Amino acid sequence: MTILGVDPGTAITGYGVIDVECSLPQLTDYGCLRTSSKQDMVERLKDIYWQMKKIVKKFSPQEIAVEDIFFNKNIKTALSVGQARGVILLAVSSGGGKVFSYAPLEVKQAITGYGRARKEQIQHMIKNILNLSCLPVPDDASDAIAVALCHFYSRKLKNKINLERENGL
Repeated sequence: MTILGVDPGTAITGYGVIDVECSLPQLTDYGCLRTSSKQDMVERLKDIYWQMKKIVKKFSPQEIAVEDIFFNKNIKTALSVGQARGVILLAVSSGGGKVFSYAPLEVKQAITGYGRARKEQIQHMIKNILNLSCLPVPDDASDAIAVALCHFYSRKLKNKINLERENGL
């Protein structure tokens, strides 16, 4: 199974693709989609949409995990990231995969065991979990890998709970 993780952004959208074989995740690809601040918002959103469609077409993920928006003090930034997230949800859902959402705190908790972990801690854990030779960079890409891994762990736990329910445990 292929899982696509996405860290939405207007200027930079991170993505990470993991394949799960024999219950172990393997990193397939990761990177960032970028838009120029010189473009108006509509053009940036169109770019994000088409770039994300290409990623979905290339990897055909069965499941897509997209990080929720973290509302900080800058409402303007939160609104633009929300618009980007909406475009991303539209682009990835049209590829046929199931779409899931995870809060940033949930992602950090799943990867490091601590919901307030720093970026460097997340990168080190991803490196260890996936047996990488170096830290995944930039931050946006490593965040997207973390979202994909969070979904992997979450679905594994949900499957276990469902099996226990079916067996009356």
